[in-house]
Amino acid sequence: MPLLDDKVVLVNGGSQGVGAATARAAARDGAVVAVSGRRPEPGEALVAELTAAGGEALFVRADLADAAQATSCVTRVVEAYGRIDCLVNSAGLTSRGTLLDTTPELFDRHIAINLRAPFFAMQAAVRDMVGRGAPGTVVNIITSSAHGGQPFLAPYVAAKAGLAGLTRNAAHAHRHDRVRINGLNIGWTATEGEDATQRAFHGAGDDWREQAAARLPMGRLGLPDEIADFVVFLLSDRSGVVTGSVIDWDQNVLGALD
Repeated sequence: MPLLDDKVVLVNGGSQGVGAATARAAARDGAVVAVSGRRPEPGEALVAELTAAGGEALFVRADLADAAQATSCVTRVVEAYGRIDCLVNSAGLTSRGTLLDTTPELFDRHIAINLRAPFFAMQAAVRDMVGRGAPGTVVNIITSSAHGGQPFLAPYVAAKAGLAGLTRNAAHAHRHDRVRINGLNIGWTATEGEDATQRAFHGAGDDWREQAAARLPMGRLGLPDEIADFVVFLLSDRSGVVTGSVIDWDQNVLGALD
C-alpha cells in the first residue's frame, strides 16, 4: 500500500528544490498534495504535472515571510479538503551574513522565513489535528549548519537552530495528541536555490557542483529526491512512534575528526 494513501499533505516552499521533490514523492505515494510558494508559475506548473500523473493537487500562493500567510496556507488546505494530515516546512532563506555585517533587516527576514513561518504553520496544522482528535505528522527541513555553520551564515544558523529547538519542543508538547514532529538537518544539496546562492554570493561558475563534489566524502552532493523519500517515510505510519528527532541527513559526521 502507498505510504501516504489518502493523506492530505501541505508542503510549504514546495514549488522548487527539496519541497518540489517532496511534493512529487508524496503524490507518488498516494497523497493529496498542496504546495505553497511566492511565485505562481513554478507552483502551478508542478500542480499541473501532479494532476496529469493522476494525482490531486493544489497550489497556494503565499509569501511565508508574512506570519498571517503562513497560517492561511493551512487554512486554505483545510477549507479545500476538510483536514490536514501532514505538514512539511521546506521554505528557506540562505542569504549570507556574518555576525559583524548582518543588518537588523536581514536578521529579521531570516527569522521570518526560517523560523516564524514554520512556527505559525505548525500552530495552524496541529490545531486542526488536535481539534479533530486525529493523529498527524510534521517534518521540518532544517540544515546541518544548525550545529554551528560557516561564519557567513550567522542569521541563517540563528534561525535554523531555533527551528531545531522548536521541533523538539512541539514534539514533546503534542506527543500525547499522537502528533509526531521531526526534523532533518540536511547537508549540501544540489538544488536550484543552491545554484543561485553559489552564483550570487560566491562567484561560482558552471562547474561549481563538480568542484564541490570533489571535496565531499562520497564524491557528490545530496539529491532532492533522496531527501524527499526520507521525508515521506517520516510522514508515514511506517516511521512508527518516532517524534522529536532532528536527524543529520549528511555525509559528514558531527563531532568526528580525522
